[in-house]
Amino acid sequence: MTGLLEASMTGANLPGMAAGKERVTTTRNRFGKEEVVVFERNGEMIRVLDQDALEKRRELEKISPRKVLVPLERNSFILATGASEVELLGDVRHDPYGGHPQLGTQPYNRVVAGAIHEAHEGILFIDELSHLGHLQRFILTAMQERRFPISGRNPQGSGASVRVDNVPCEFIFVGACNIQDLEQVLSPLRSRINGNGYEVLVNTTMEDNEENRAKLAQFVAQEISMDGKIPHASIASVEEIIKEAHRRAKILDGQINALTLRLRELGGLIRAAGDMAAAEGDPLIEPKHIAVAIKRNKSIEEQIQDRYGSYSKGLGKDISSSQKERSPYYFWNEHDGGDQMFS
Repeated sequence: MTGLLEASMTGANLPGMAAGKERVTTTRNRFGKEEVVVFERNGEMIRVLDQDALEKRRELEKISPRKVLVPLERNSFILATGASEVELLGDVRHDPYGGHPQLGTQPYNRVVAGAIHEAHEGILFIDELSHLGHLQRFILTAMQERRFPISGRNPQGSGASVRVDNVPCEFIFVGACNIQDLEQVLSPLRSRINGNGYEVLVNTTMEDNEENRAKLAQFVAQEISMDGKIPHASIASVEEIIKEAHRRAKILDGQINALTLRLRELGGLIRAAGDMAAAEGDPLIEPKHIAVAIKRNKSIEEQIQDRYGSYSKGLGKDISSSQKERSPYYFWNEHDGGDQMFS
């Protein structure tokens, strides 16, 4: 008898298996040699462990205990926008007891996987990629090697001496940034993306047709629903928002028969109009609220230009007299003695 055997307890008359006992150890003679045999309850069955099975179990118990870093059942889409070094690359927690067998926590229980490891066989998405700075090179290494070690990030913590090698992190990487930040993206990382994927310039306009107007109306409804505090919009106000989308596509992108896709700014316009409707106690957002919101929902630079004619004039007028006297602008442009210092 070798390996693991299971026998039904029904009608079984096993030696020493008294009622209520979960484990019985006995001996038997096999090929003229005495060996140990263990009978264990396993639900409604009895597991029989012979000498070979017991030795195999002892070998398994000698193996170092393990911890599941990334479970199989998980969300494979990982959003790591604004992640810190620890959140992105993982860490080993500090233990004030230094991993003492009786008091502390063992190192394998203090290992924390990073976003690049959680995205294994999934998608890692990072918006505002340029803000990661030097951490971009770690993403490049993970993409190249398809594995990345986890080590303690705090040099003064007990986890600094712990390192887990060959942690898999094979993922599909999706990064996004604004045009003006493109030069801050690491060149080797961009080269890696171009070698195995694509760089896509997102459209800022879409064609002005009935289908896209319906999608824009749906966007208005979604923004109002997500806000949860502003009233719904009337049909006339939705039409005004579509007209504004058409106007912005023409002014900002030079497209005539188009609607803007700069939806963040358009969402701000919707919420500004909703706030005005709520403040006035109106049940719906009306075109009058949209008209006022268009005037008020401008950047601070546009507001300064509207009020003073230019940004430099606004800078010179919209400060106190004490600030003027300390301002370089005031000194070189308005101080009477400015030209006499070098005479």
